[in-house]
Amino acid sequence: MTAGALIRELEDVLPPGAVVTDPTSLAAYRTDRAHDPSAQAPRAVVRARSTAEVQTAVRWAAKHHVPVIPRGAGTGLSGGASGRSDALVISTELMRDVAVDERTRTVVVQPGLLNAELKAIVAEHGLWYPPDPASFAICSIGGNIATNAGGLCCVKYGVTVDYVLGLEVVLADGRVVRLGGPLIKDVAGLDLVKLFVGSEGTLGIVTEITLRLLPAPPPHRTIIAWFRSTEDAAEAIAEIACTIRPSMLEYMDRAATNAVEDMLGLGLNREAAAFVLAASDEQDPEGREIAFMLEALRRHHPISADETAAERGAELENARRSAIPAVEVNGRILLEDVGVEIPKFAQLVHGIEDIAARNQVAIPLLAHAGDGNTHPLIVFDPADAAEEARAIRAYGEVMTLAIELGGTITGEHGVGRLKRPWLERQIGADALELGQRIKSAFDPDNIFNPGTIFKEVHE
Repeated sequence: MTAGALIRELEDVLPPGAVVTDPTSLAAYRTDRAHDPSAQAPRAVVRARSTAEVQTAVRWAAKHHVPVIPRGAGTGLSGGASGRSDALVISTELMRDVAVDERTRTVVVQPGLLNAELKAIVAEHGLWYPPDPASFAICSIGGNIATNAGGLCCVKYGVTVDYVLGLEVVLADGRVVRLGGPLIKDVAGLDLVKLFVGSEGTLGIVTEITLRLLPAPPPHRTIIAWFRSTEDAAEAIAEIACTIRPSMLEYMDRAATNAVEDMLGLGLNREAAAFVLAASDEQDPEGREIAFMLEALRRHHPISADETAAERGAELENARRSAIPAVEVNGRILLEDVGVEIPKFAQLVHGIEDIAARNQVAIPLLAHAGDGNTHPLIVFDPADAAEEARAIRAYGEVMTLAIELGGTITGEHGVGRLKRPWLERQIGADALELGQRIKSAFDPDNIFNPGTIFKEVHE
C-alpha cells in the first residue's frame, strides 16, 4: 500500500479533520520544547477528541507497524515527543473534559487539560491539586503524567504520582484498560498505575486520569534571601531541607536572576551570587518554621534574609517560574534536570560551576532546592559551532557529575531521547534490561515512542 493510501485509510476511519497532513501544520509537531536537533516532521498527526479515536488510530498504527508518538501540549524538556518522519503523532491536546467530585475529593480529567486550568476548576470547589511545574500555565495533565512532573510546592506535597488514583489507557494492540480508580486505598493486583506514571508514552496512551485532591491550601508566608556566594546559599538550603519541610524552597544563581530581571524588571538584586525563595504554610501562630528558616539563612552570611509581604512573595514566585524563558532569550539552551540528595546539593552546585568554567560556557542555575532537583541551563549561540560543541560536552559532564554524586539524570522532566545515553550509567544494565522486558510485554512490536528511554530494536 502506498503512503498516500495508508493515510487515506486512516482518514476514512476517523472524523473529518482529525488527521493532519499538511506540511506547515506537521512542522509544529516536529519537536517539543527540548528542540531536539535530530527531530523530524511526522508523516501525520491525529488530533484525537476521545478515547475511541485514540484507540482507532493505535489500531491502524499496529496493523501497519507505524511508530506512534504520544503528545500532549508539547512542553516537554527532554525530547520525549520528538517527531520522526515514519511516525504518527497522536495528540491528546483536544481531550479536555473534567468532572470534579467534591464528596470524594477526586477529579476525573482528560489529558489535554492544562495544569493551571485544572487548578482553577477545582479551586471553585474549595479544593486543590498540588503538583505545580514551573510551566503549569502551559503544560498539560497528560504530559505531567508522562514525566511524573514535580514543581515548586512538591518539596512538601509530593509529585504527580502521589495524586494519581486511576488511569484509562490505550494499549499497543488497541485495547482500552482501566487501572485503579477513585478508591484511596486499593492494593488489588500489581500497581500498574504507578508503572504508567513517568513512562513517557512508551507503554500506552493515557486518555483519562482520576486524581485525588486536597482541601484548599492555607495561606503561606514567604522569605527572600540574597547571598554573596553560592556556597553559603547552598549550605543554608541544606540546613533547612534536612531539618523541616517548607512548602517551598527555591534557588536561582546570579545569571538566572539577571535574566529574569531583564525580562520582568522587578528590582531584583543583580549583584548577589544567589537568591533563595522559601515559604511556609504551617498554621502555628508562633510561626516556628518561619523563625527557623530565617535563623538558618542568617547563619550563612546572607546579604539579607527577611520575610516579605504576600504580594511581593507572589511576584517573586512568578519570577522563579519565569526563569527558563528568561534565560532562553540569551541563546539556545540545553536544559538539565539533575538531582542529588540534599546534603550533596552544595557539591552539585560547585561542580556545575566548575564545568561551566572549564568548558567556557554559561550555565545559569535554578533549582527546586528543597528536594535537591536542579535545572542547569547550558546557553550557547547555535551559530558558533565551537561553542555548541563545548555546550554539548558540558551537558554530558553535568549528568556524569550527578551520577558520580549518587544522584539522577532527571528529577521530573524525563529521560526522553536526549538523556538516554546516560541512563544505563545511572540505573545499571540489569535494571535497564528489566525495564526493556516490561516495555516489550506491553508493546511487543515497539510502536510506542521508540527511542525514548529505550533503544530502538535495530540499535
